[in-house]
Amino acid sequence: MEEKSKISLLFSSSVLLLLFSLSAAVSNPLQLQTLLLRPLPSAPTLSWTDAEPEPESDSLVEISELNAVSSNTTLEMHLELHHLDAFSSEETPERLFDLRLQRDALRAETIYSLVSKAVARNRPRAPGRPGFSSSIISGLAQGSGEYFTRLGVGTPPRYLYMVLDTGSDVVWVQCSPCKNCYSQSDPIFDPTKSRSFSGIPCGSPLCRSLDSSGCNKRRMCLYQVSYGDGSVTFGDFSTETLTFRRTKVGRVALGCGHDNEGLFVGAAGLLGLGRGRLSFPTQAGRRFNRKFSYCLVDRSASSKPSSMIFGDAAIPRTAVFTPLLTNPKLDTFYYVELLGISVGGTRVRGITPSLFKMDPAGNGGVIIDSGTSVTRLTRPAYIAMRDAFRIRASNLKRAPDFSLFDTCFDLSGKTSVKVPTVVLHFRGADVSLPATNYLIPVDSSGTFCFAFAGTMSGLSIIGNIQQQSFRVAFDSAGSRIGFAPRGCA
Repeated sequence: MEEKSKISLLFSSSVLLLLFSLSAAVSNPLQLQTLLLRPLPSAPTLSWTDAEPEPESDSLVEISELNAVSSNTTLEMHLELHHLDAFSSEETPERLFDLRLQRDALRAETIYSLVSKAVARNRPRAPGRPGFSSSIISGLAQGSGEYFTRLGVGTPPRYLYMVLDTGSDVVWVQCSPCKNCYSQSDPIFDPTKSRSFSGIPCGSPLCRSLDSSGCNKRRMCLYQVSYGDGSVTFGDFSTETLTFRRTKVGRVALGCGHDNEGLFVGAAGLLGLGRGRLSFPTQAGRRFNRKFSYCLVDRSASSKPSSMIFGDAAIPRTAVFTPLLTNPKLDTFYYVELLGISVGGTRVRGITPSLFKMDPAGNGGVIIDSGTSVTRLTRPAYIAMRDAFRIRASNLKRAPDFSLFDTCFDLSGKTSVKVPTVVLHFRGADVSLPATNYLIPVDSSGTFCFAFAGTMSGLSIIGNIQQQSFRVAFDSAGSRIGFAPRGCA
């Protein structure tokens, strides 16, 4: 009798457990969305034409004088962005993707190295003097920013391709005379032909803001940026006018590089968009109300260019916002707080806010970066997310691993498939990703891979594949970052 009671109790418990599971399944049904299968994109073509000859000065907006006009006035500026692949138009789509992953691995490695070195040291700023007291690591040589624009440098403006990078601060351009210059698409900028070029004295606060500065014999400021692979850019630290279409930005501090070794081919230099003192958004901050945004198109789905906006118009009304955090040891990167991730409509168990927390010393955390392609999550979070996705995508035929991707699918012969949804839960902002932002083509044979990777570093990086089609708004005035879906329209 006692044995029958035990069996009856076990049976009842099993039924209750089954009913509970069914109830949970009904209350949390698997959420799916449609992925339209598109091939790897070919290299985009460059369609820019340079601006018309410089108009009379009173028909251009010279915003270095903005404060004299009105302390309450801010301006807007719209730019077209193009992908770095446009400099490699002769390559196949497969080769372009391989090169992108190579740049991406180096980029991530450089960011991790920069953060670990910044956390490990105190950074006293030495005044400018002969010789260089330190060096900084930038992502330029090792997978620089993936997008570039065309802008005018000097007066009259000389139009050049410049990479835009949210992971760098110093603005610089190759200059003649060149001791060493890498190959670029445009003629080297000649500062002697610009009416607005001006050197910066060694004692200037701008010179002291450099991580690595020095003086020439005339007591004018020199800059040096060293890269992790031994590459270097070195030259005069100066101020110059930059022209964006019909908007001029005067007295921008930039490096005029006469010795630039080992860097990539194509663009003439870099427009740093980081949070540091010498980045373009910080220097031009009051003129654009310390706001800018970009929208990066999915190049496999759209032929129109990506875009960037500076000023109040950069902040879309439809955006959801998360607060910006600050790393006490490193002011370049845009840190945010990631609380969790949902796959298929259910929060992934095991992904807790503690996995993404930045400690008081500046270790860990999460950054938003335009120059990294693949999102990298600290390994415990990635494994939990990956396993959840594999379970919820068990109807898809698996394919072998590809490069850094360990979750791939054979979707050959199909035009569309249903895939589990993915939502990133930031503090105050739930960002639901389009399917094309996390399941991407990696070859021409129908292999698609889950576009996330794990990292042994405590630092997680939200890359540009996951940012595609959102307008990502950087509002330093409000100390927040916003995400607006379908922001490229």
